[in-house]
Amino acid sequence: MNLPQDRLPRTWQCLEDGRREGLHLGAQLSVWLREEEAADFALGENRPGEALTPEHLMLWLSTSKPVTAVLLGQLWQEGRLELDEPIARYIPEFAAGGKEAITLRHALTHTGGFRMLEVGWPETGWEETVARICATRREPRWVPGQKAGYHQSSSWFVLGEVARRLDGRPFERLVRERIFEPLGMEDCWIGLPAERYRAYADRIAATWDTTSSPPSRFGWDSELHTVRPSPAGGGRGPMRQLARFYRMLAGGGRLGETRLLSPQTVEALTARHRVGLFDHTFRHVMDWGLGFIPDSKQYGEAVPYAYGGHCSARTVGHSGYRSSTAFMDREHGLVVALAFNGLPDDATHARRIRQVLEALYQDLGLVATEA
Repeated sequence: MNLPQDRLPRTWQCLEDGRREGLHLGAQLSVWLREEEAADFALGENRPGEALTPEHLMLWLSTSKPVTAVLLGQLWQEGRLELDEPIARYIPEFAAGGKEAITLRHALTHTGGFRMLEVGWPETGWEETVARICATRREPRWVPGQKAGYHQSSSWFVLGEVARRLDGRPFERLVRERIFEPLGMEDCWIGLPAERYRAYADRIAATWDTTSSPPSRFGWDSELHTVRPSPAGGGRGPMRQLARFYRMLAGGGRLGETRLLSPQTVEALTARHRVGLFDHTFRHVMDWGLGFIPDSKQYGEAVPYAYGGHCSARTVGHSGYRSSTAFMDREHGLVVALAFNGLPDDATHARRIRQVLEALYQDLGLVATEA
């Protein structure tokens, strides 16, 4: 048997070291290299005394955002929306508070200027959350498209609402029926039906705050957090299934016999639309695609949501708050989906994920290693 610790010894050791250090209880990893599966495993525990398996539904947090971007990409290629039209064309009440000129492209590149730390979710439902965001004012001295700052949640509910109004189906059904089910991502959701949440039971992975010892459990696997959809960070599913999403993108919008996007739409979504702008949320210069983050290590090792020091400049994906990442490196033909169930502090997580990803590139022979 070809065990993951034999195939990927450095990667496995980094994950184990982090577990022993108390940074996470467990982790899931799925890797595809040149359309061949290179890894699919889980290690450690979901809860003390309970093994984490590859079948657990991990919380993706902001690694969810590209799913919403692909949904918008589908509607764009169908001619149902234009990226440079004002959002208010699709949601008239969004124009309130000086937001009438903000476009879909601005929202997808985090240059709209309506960041809100608290949007009300999950205590408020979809309609009330969207109404709160529409009523907010544009930030002062912010020219849309000319200033950048990561919008943690606000723009993503608005983008989801645009899709809902154009299609008519609730957002959670749209992503299931247009993306997850066609790709065979049967256990992936952004907003579960209550009965499915209860049926999954302990397969809904727990998430732990590991900034202190012993770790404390976040309430993010509660029914409220899991059933109410958040386009910004509510995605859940096994990493082996999230990898199918990036295999589709790496295949020019196609996985097997299923095509979700044209190659041209994939290129449009993943190209650099925002280049060299300082991000006023992350406090760092970063490039951005349409809902995707391209490799930005040219701006320094401390760039947030990075993919390690060995990835090529043609790497694009997204990461989740102190917990996860998923990306494709087109130069190397590599797809990676990785999630930890423990969230340490920002600096510790940045070190952890960089070490794991750099070890992975070494294990796969994608970078020269010292003898």
